[in-house]
Amino acid sequence: MTRFVTIAAGQLGPIARTETRTAVVARLMALMRQAHANGCDLIVYPELALTTFFPRWYFEDQTEIDSFFEREMPGPETRALFDLARETGIGFYLGYAELTVEAGIVRRYNTSILVEKSGAIVARYRKVHLPGHAEHEPWREFQHLEKRYFDPGDGFGVTEAFGGVMGMAICNDRRWSETYRVMGLQGVEMVMIGYNTPVHNPPAPEHDDLSLFHNHLVMQAGAYQNGTFVVGVAKAGVEEGVDHIGGSCVIAPSGEIIARCTTKGDEIALARCDLDLCNSYKRTTFNFDVHRQPHAYGMIVERKGVTLMADGTPVRTKR
Repeated sequence: MTRFVTIAAGQLGPIARTETRTAVVARLMALMRQAHANGCDLIVYPELALTTFFPRWYFEDQTEIDSFFEREMPGPETRALFDLARETGIGFYLGYAELTVEAGIVRRYNTSILVEKSGAIVARYRKVHLPGHAEHEPWREFQHLEKRYFDPGDGFGVTEAFGGVMGMAICNDRRWSETYRVMGLQGVEMVMIGYNTPVHNPPAPEHDDLSLFHNHLVMQAGAYQNGTFVVGVAKAGVEEGVDHIGGSCVIAPSGEIIARCTTKGDEIALARCDLDLCNSYKRTTFNFDVHRQPHAYGMIVERKGVTLMADGTPVRTKR
């Protein structure tokens, strides 16, 4: 039986620091109602969709930092979104800042969840590739302090939902080929990625004019090389004086963009995705069981980079 998932890329425009969770959730619900009117099964929202992108600012007061985090999901302000999902029969992917306690230790993650049409959370993902820096760098026009505010997640799982094999990633994860390949090895058929990406890159301003190109390049490559749909969804526009790319889109296993948002505001882009199309790539060019040569890839897990081993020690050179 052919398996179709009608997807909405639920792009958000800027969120002000003073905008309440309730007001933001109302915007998310408006997009969900649009998706419902268009017969969607699933809507994907951006990274940190409930708040401004707070890692761009340096805070010393931990109480102020923690005001951006959710301690439960759903919580008092977000429950209405879950109720609407159940009422309309639409699932959703949502990115947010998560504060949790594990073995008595407070942890803070850049998190996304996948919610089924019943309103039940069926999967949770915590961002692995945290970009930026951990200490205040006042020379920057704005900061990127994810390494200061978040703990890294521990892996890329997949889950069976919406008639297929679903995976999640967040923002900077999309730039790393390992993200897609680990899920590809688990048979992923749709990868959902929320992001908040500024146009300007303070350490490398020569990349600025390429920000949107690179955004699509990595997601299209990941889709094609792993025979999977990829849904990338932005929080876009000028937020707190920082301009963010848009470019929210749905990408087919062929690597082609099949739907795309055209503004930097609240908007949905729609696509009807035949998950069986993944098989055209998974069973031919990218039939991993037939063509991969794992014996040749050991360096990928043995080394962290050019100069460091995976355990942080210097690379051992052969004599």
